[in-house]
Amino acid sequence: MFSGIVEETGTVESVVPRPTGIALSVLAKVCARDVKAGDSVAVNGCCLTVEKVARRGVGGVLRFSLLEETWRLTNLQHAKEGSRVNLERALRVGDRLGGHFVTGHIDGLGEITRWERQGRDHALESGASGALLRQIVRKGSIAVDGISLTVAGLGRKSFRVWIIPHTHEATALRDRSVGDKVNLETDLFGKYAERYFKGC
Repeated sequence: MFSGIVEETGTVESVVPRPTGIALSVLAKVCARDVKAGDSVAVNGCCLTVEKVARRGVGGVLRFSLLEETWRLTNLQHAKEGSRVNLERALRVGDRLGGHFVTGHIDGLGEITRWERQGRDHALESGASGALLRQIVRKGSIAVDGISLTVAGLGRKSFRVWIIPHTHEATALRDRSVGDKVNLETDLFGKYAERYFKGC
């Protein structure tokens, strides 16, 4: 379980296809300090299991193995050497919950349709499938590339969020452009509500 508060941006060191999946290596500072093999780390909001940590300087390289399905269903398929990715270690009991409950299980991909500066902030609009939009409510929470954000507006085929200067500077969103894919995870409560009413 995660909070959607990105701890740092890591840098992709390598992406290597293997017969059993894809090997992803990410250079990190903060998130590499106290993780070990078997721990969970959200990479662009996708919960991955650390396979190995290679200590290096003040940080290290986190190594993950991605299933083909994870590769296909997330924007990690577009990662390449030098790409920045959002990183967050799993929550510990007693941690402050600054965002919202994020599972790290990506529900689908969105496509940025608007990404522009508005005063000091940025407006980000993303297209989403009808199935995802049914689970998104105005003023509700959504995780975009693992970032806990508040939904500012809803359209027939898209939703809008505001990005404050700190989030823009502290996450990999600063590398995104219109047309880029983003990982989306809708609010857990929305999923349960939809399931409940479908069953009525």
